[in-house]
Amino acid sequence: MRKKILILGLPGTGKTTLSKALAPRLNAVHFNADEVRANINKDLGFAEADRIEHARRMGWLCDRVVEVGGYAIADFVCPTKNTRIAFMGDTGAFIIWVDRIKFGRFEDTNRMFEPPPQFDLRVTPEGTPEYWADEAAKLLRPVFDSKKPTALMIGRYQPFHDGHKALIVEGINRVGQVCVVVRDTSGTDDKNPFSFEYVRSRIEHGLRAHEGRFIVVSLPNITNVFYGRDVGYQIERIDIDQRLQDISATNERAKLVVSN
Repeated sequence: MRKKILILGLPGTGKTTLSKALAPRLNAVHFNADEVRANINKDLGFAEADRIEHARRMGWLCDRVVEVGGYAIADFVCPTKNTRIAFMGDTGAFIIWVDRIKFGRFEDTNRMFEPPPQFDLRVTPEGTPEYWADEAAKLLRPVFDSKKPTALMIGRYQPFHDGHKALIVEGINRVGQVCVVVRDTSGTDDKNPFSFEYVRSRIEHGLRAHEGRFIVVSLPNITNVFYGRDVGYQIERIDIDQRLQDISATNERAKLVVSN
């Protein structure tokens, strides 16, 4: 899931209006180019080299937000191939092209502007900013669809660790989405100290990059799984990297539980 978002287009085309409508839907940090220039990039002008450096700095700011799991929106003209390369760096970005006007208010920018050959969403003159913000949010933050094919993962997750994460991500990659079922074993013995709410929060945090592709639900302490005949389920073991497979839940618990 790409959380670094570039909203580009000619001056006056509605980039900032769209950004302000989209940011609350994603709980995103919004970096407006004019505000960044006024407060951080005062040393830069509008020559091509300065525009490239401005784009690089805008990308760097976004990367810091994405590193900690947040969404970041950069709202600026970003007029050329080189400015876009500078903005994206090594991480890439989700590109929204606001293509609602043919000419902006600055002739030099009009001459410089190169329509992006690739983009994830093109905003046309039809539709309100709220409509386009919803269209972007659907692509950026998918919603779990209970009617789509879904993998089932059952476990105690006491606690949830990287081995569990690898299994679930593999399930997402194979099927498209996963229902993570947490057996309610909290307090049954020393190996099960964590509540369902605690386990769920760790799972949701660990899988935040896959938001919309999983749900977490509670289940009674299921110890046996029976079925009478083939009713459409496929039961399969997923083999993961041995290092992840060898993770000890006992050692992971020891890091989180104070022994008496």
